Order: sequence, then C-alpha cells, then structure tokens
Amino acid sequence: MDPNPKSFPILSYVMSRLPSIVGRRSQITLEPDIEQPPVDDSRRHSDAVELVDRMPHLNNPELLAAMAAAVSDVAKTRSVLQTLGERPDHEAVDDARARIAEIEAILARELEEIVRAPRPDEVDRLQWRAEQAEREKECRARAERERRAYKAVIQLDEMHDAYENLLKEAEERLVKIYRLAEAGGDGGGEGSRDPAGQEDVPVNEEVIRILQEASEKCLERVDLSARQLRYLPEAFGKLRGLVSLNLSSNQLEIIPDAIAGLDCLEELRLSSNVLVSLPDCIGLLSNLKILDVSGNKLKALPDSISRCRSLVELDASYNELTYLPTNIGYELVNLEKLWIHLNKIRSLPTSVCEMKSLHLLDAHFNELRGLPYAIGKLTNLETLNLSSNFSDLQELPPTFGDLINLRELDLSNNQIHALPDSFFRLDKLTKLNLDQNPVVIPPVDIVNKGVEAVKEYMAKRWADILLEEEKKKKSQENAPQAGWLTRSTSWLSSVVSGVSGSVADYLGTKEKNRDPLLDQQL
Repeated sequence: MDPNPKSFPILSYVMSRLPSIVGRRSQITLEPDIEQPPVDDSRRHSDAVELVDRMPHLNNPELLAAMAAAVSDVAKTRSVLQTLGERPDHEAVDDARARIAEIEAILARELEEIVRAPRPDEVDRLQWRAEQAEREKECRARAERERRAYKAVIQLDEMHDAYENLLKEAEERLVKIYRLAEAGGDGGGEGSRDPAGQEDVPVNEEVIRILQEASEKCLERVDLSARQLRYLPEAFGKLRGLVSLNLSSNQLEIIPDAIAGLDCLEELRLSSNVLVSLPDCIGLLSNLKILDVSGNKLKALPDSISRCRSLVELDASYNELTYLPTNIGYELVNLEKLWIHLNKIRSLPTSVCEMKSLHLLDAHFNELRGLPYAIGKLTNLETLNLSSNFSDLQELPPTFGDLINLRELDLSNNQIHALPDSFFRLDKLTKLNLDQNPVVIPPVDIVNKGVEAVKEYMAKRWADILLEEEKKKKSQENAPQAGWLTRSTSWLSSVVSGVSGSVADYLGTKEKNRDPLLDQQL
C-alpha cells in the first residue's frame, strides 16, 4: 500500500466503510451469533448516510455497482496476498537465481562429459547408449532436486509481484471510477479512460527555446522545473556540455534513453514527477554526482545505477521501492548521502556495508526487518535514521557499536527491546531518539536521562559482562586441572595395583614357575 494514505483519500474512506457498500449484494440471512453483540441497525444506517453525504454520487446505482465490484477485487487480492505469506527479500531472490544458474552450468558440464566419454571396447554399443541415457537421467533428476527450493523462492516473489500489481490496479480503478463520476463522466464503464491522457501534448515552447539556446551557447545548466512537462524531447541528449539538468515538479512518466548522451552531466533532478522506472542507460552517466528521483512511483532502481560510480548524493525517497539493487554498495563507493525513506524496503543488501564514504543514511518509514550484520563497517557514518519501521525492526546487530563516528541516531517508532552490548562504543553520539519502543535494556528511566546516561549504562553493563565471563573462564581453567589430577591419581593407583598384584602372584607361585634371574633382582 502507499505509505502516504492521503494519496488515496477516497479509497481509504470507502474501504473503512466496506460493509456499507458490499452488504447490499448479499441476500443471505445469517442466524445471530450468541457470542457476538447484536448489530446496531441505527449505527449502520448512520454510517450509510454519512458515506452518501461524503460521496453524494453513490446514489447512482451504476456507479455503486461499479465501485462495489472494484472494492470486492481489492478485498480478494488482499486476501490472496495474506495467504501467500511474507515476500522474500530481493537479495534472497537474486541469490536463488544465481544458484539456479550455477546448477544449470554444472549440469551442462556433466552432460557434456557423459556424451564425450569413450565407449569401452568390451561394452556393446546399444548397452553403452542405454548406460549414458541412465546417467544423463540421474544428472537431470539431481539438478532438478537442487533447483526446486530456489525455484520456489523465485515463484513466490513473482506471485507477490503479480498480486501486488493487481491490488494497485484495483485500488486505482476504484478511485478513478468515483473521480470520473465527480467530473460528470460515466464512472461505471469498464473501459473508462481519461481522454486527456491519450492526446498528443505539444512540445512546450520554452523547451524549444532552451534547446535552441543551448545548441548556440553551449549551456551548462538548464532548469525546467514546474513547467507541467509531459515528456522530454530526445534532442536533450545532444546537449553534450550540460552539467546540471533540473526537471523536478513536472508530469514526466518516462525519461528517454537519449539522456545517456549527456556525458558531462553531474546533477540530475527528477523529483515530483510520475516516473514508474528509470532507463537502464542511466548507468552510462559516469560523471553524475547528484541524482534526485524522490516523489515518483518507482518500484525499483535499475541495476545499472551501480555503474554511476561518481555519485555522491542519491535521493530515492517517497517512492514504492521494495528493495535496492543487490550490488549497489560494491560500486557506489563514493556515495556520501543516501535517502530512501518513505518506501516499502524490507531489507538492505549486504553490499550497503561497503559504502565506506557514507555520511548519512535515512531509511525511516519503511518495512525494514533488520540491518546487515556487517553494518559496523560504515565507519564514516554520522547520521542514521531508522525510525518508523514499526513492528518490523526489532533488533540491531552486534557490530552496531563499530559506527564510531555516528553523531545522530533516530530509532523511534520501532519494536526494539534491547540495544546491542557494543552500543557504549559510540563515543561521538550526541543525539538519540528511542521514543515509542518497548525498550528494556537500558531501562526507560535511563533512556529519559539522555544519550550520555544511556552510553554510561551500556558501558557499565559491558564491564559487568566481561567480569562475569572472566569468572567463568577461571572456573573452567581450574576444573580441567582437578579432573586431570584425579584421572592421573586413579591411573597411577591402577598401575601400582596391577604391578603389585603381578608381583604377589609371581611370589606366590610354585617353584617351577619362578625365574632365577628375576629372583636375584627381587
């Protein structure tokens, strides 16, 4: 769902009053449940009146029927998504694809070896072919067994993606039906479209003027923000000397591939548009330092963005991202600021830990379930915002204390019960927000005293842990010595007893069994 509920006010209100709309479609009379309180018909009637007051066009039977069908689709799709369970993260899906590719490569080599294997002279040709076919069958069966688990991960991800798209389409259709009715159109038609979206929009005159001026004067900076632009002409790709391009606050749905021709571009601002995706060719902008794509409808960043190795600032906030490219951190080693807040990101890829130049990371209002174990490698990180990941974020990794330059940390509105034991090592931390967390370690009264009190408490707790471990270590060191001495004494006693018994037996035997030489020694 959209993280900002204000984007679909009609949908939110309709879904909150769902029984009032779809209830008329069912004519089945249910017997009252004695465990449930009776339904207040007056309350239901007041809800229906309130709904009609807020949405007067619901008096139209055709509109009501169309909206009821759309609401039913939304409810069914949500139910299916809940049945599917949790969606695997992007890194797990990428790993599954890589493993399948590896298994298939091994299978190909094995099959080639089977085909190329020479037939022994003593084996019949037909028998040899049968043996080869059997070995080939075994190899394929083994590979299929190994692929099965990885295929299941990919299929689950694809099912989630398909049903999430269906859910979004159903929600948008519900909103569009009512808005068309408000505008005087036929909201009930299945193929209702916004005719304005199909018309060719003439190129903005200012864009033409700027293109002409840029070609004559070799402009380095172009600002076309807030011009209601619907598309960007391909001719922009010919402005080779362009250093800064601002296209924010327009209505752009796509960015043409011709943008790859802007070899010198260092700053690209595309915020507050309606972009659903970015072109793969964006990775060719090797000099790009600042990229702002916030406030769009991006579901993913292209993997090629990792090749923009000069990037210093990346703002992808206020989108619909569910993951970051798996290898993004291995390539963007110069990135200093990363904003990814107000998305639907469930996990950060492990490669993020390789962004050694990162100073700021803002990932608040996502669905993060945790941080990569090696997050402590971001030793230059100064500001970290992980707030409002709500029930998803429950703990921090033990390496968190290695963020030695961290100054500001916001962990509010999560489900963190305990700070990691290494937390006391954050010497430079001056701002800490732990509001709306069920924190037990440190206690709430310590948290209320401020960040210095928290660090002091965690330092004392760590000292107590070390002291306890030292006591255990000493007790363990003493225990083996006592055991060794006991075992040695027991062994020596058994040996002495054995020797004594042997000597006694010898001395007690008859004369004929005695050894004269041994008698002399005894």
